[in-house]
Amino acid sequence: MLSGGARWSVDRGFGLEQDLARIEEVGCADGARPDYVSDKAKKRQRREMGTLGSGNHYLEVQAVEEIFDEPVAAAFGLERGAAVVSIHCGSRGLGHQIGTDFLRDMLAAAGAAGIVLPERELACAPIESELGRRYLGAMRAGINCALANREIITHLARSVFSQIVPNAALELLFDVSHNTCKAERHWIGGKERLVHVHRKGATRAFGPGYLDLPEALAQAGQPVLIGGSMGTASYVLVGKGESAERAFGSACHGAGRQMSRHAAVKRWRGRQIVDSLATDGILVRSPSARGVAEEAPGAYKDSAAVVLAAERAGLAARVARLRPMVCIKG
Repeated sequence: MLSGGARWSVDRGFGLEQDLARIEEVGCADGARPDYVSDKAKKRQRREMGTLGSGNHYLEVQAVEEIFDEPVAAAFGLERGAAVVSIHCGSRGLGHQIGTDFLRDMLAAAGAAGIVLPERELACAPIESELGRRYLGAMRAGINCALANREIITHLARSVFSQIVPNAALELLFDVSHNTCKAERHWIGGKERLVHVHRKGATRAFGPGYLDLPEALAQAGQPVLIGGSMGTASYVLVGKGESAERAFGSACHGAGRQMSRHAAVKRWRGRQIVDSLATDGILVRSPSARGVAEEAPGAYKDSAAVVLAAERAGLAARVARLRPMVCIKG
C-alpha cells in the first residue's frame, strides 16, 4: 500500500480504474520508500485504512448551491442543485508518526549544522543528506497511504449511495493532497529550476494547460477544493496560470482556524452545535461531542472571504459554492 497508493486500493476492488486519471500523480507518488517508515508508524495504520480520523477531517454530502463560472463548472461536471460528496482526510496515524519520528532526528541535524530554529517544528536537514533522502522517501510513502485511504473511503461512500440511489454515478472530480513537499519545476529569476515546494495548509492549484493534469481537465485547469466548516459553505475553485509565478502553483486548502481547539471547547458544547446545525437542515454524525465543539463553525474564518482573497490574488478562481447537508466526522 505504501508503494502503490490508490492503485493498490483499486487493484483490490476498493475504487474504479477510471478514478486514477483524476488523482494527483495518477494515484501513486514516485520515490516512496516504505523501508524508511518506522514499524511504529506502520502498526498505527494497520487498523485505520478507510477511516477519516479526528480533527478537521470529514466526509460531507453537499449541495451545489451557486455556480460562478458556467463553462468551467460544466467541464467539472457540476450543476446547480446536484449533490456531491467531499472527503478531507490523509495518512492518519502513519503520517503523524512519520512527522514525529523525523522531527526528532532533524532537530539534532539542524543543531549540528548550526541552524538556530525560531520554532522546533521548522526542524530541517539538507535535502541531499542521508537524513533528507530518508525523510522524502518516508513522506512519499505517507502520500501513497493518504491516496489509498481516500480511494477506499470513496468506494465505501459509493457503496452506501448505491443502496439508496441506485443510479448515482459519484464520478471522481479530483483528488489532490495537501501538507506535502513535492519536487516541481518552476520559473525563478528567468530560469526554470527544480525546487521542492512545501505546501503546508496549502494545496496545488495548477492553471490550464499544465502537463500533469488529466486530459479532461487540461483546458479548464485543476480543480481546487476549499473546505469550509460544518455550518458554512465549501468551494470548488480552478487553478489560474498566474499562481505558478505568484505562489509556485498553490492556493489555500481551507478556510483556516481563527480560534484554537482549546478555546472552542471552552466556548461551545458539542450537543449545542449539533442541535444548532440541525435547525439549518445540516445533519452531523460524530462519535465525539468534544470533537464537534472543537470544529464549531465559529472557530473558523469566513470561507467566502478566504476564497475571494485567493481569487483576487490570482491564485485560483471560484467555480461553485457547496452547502453542507450531512457532515460525518471521526
